[in-house]
Amino acid sequence: MAKAKTGDTVKIHYTGTLDDGTEFDSSIEQEPLEFTIGLSQVITGFEDAVVGMNPGESKTFTVPMEDAYGPRREEMVAIVGMDQFPENIQPEIGQQFQLSQEDGTAIVVVVTDITDTDVTLDANHPLAGENLTFDIQLIEIA
Repeated sequence: MAKAKTGDTVKIHYTGTLDDGTEFDSSIEQEPLEFTIGLSQVITGFEDAVVGMNPGESKTFTVPMEDAYGPRREEMVAIVGMDQFPENIQPEIGQQFQLSQEDGTAIVVVVTDITDTDVTLDANHPLAGENLTFDIQLIEIA
């Protein structure tokens, strides 16, 4: 039986949880996740865990935050005045905005707090600072 290796396109089912057991994502009851090993289509630690698996095999592994979305960085959180928003936009907690940086690159920020005068915007990935545990099953090597 062929083992998954770099360059293979694979289909897997997965469930991802945080250290406290909170489920953050799952492909169960959906189509399996399909990606090509070695093309950086998924986080590095995830790709590495699939290498060497046989179709039908299952495993559980943890991707440390350094190999997932990195540590949470406070310098990526900004408090801006409510007056910086156009009058027709009323920010809400959880709302996402795409902003252009000075160099022209776009970043996505999430509203995490609102006061009468200020809005807190967070550009960290929602899973930054988290170790990610996955239960995966290799469905097929395409």
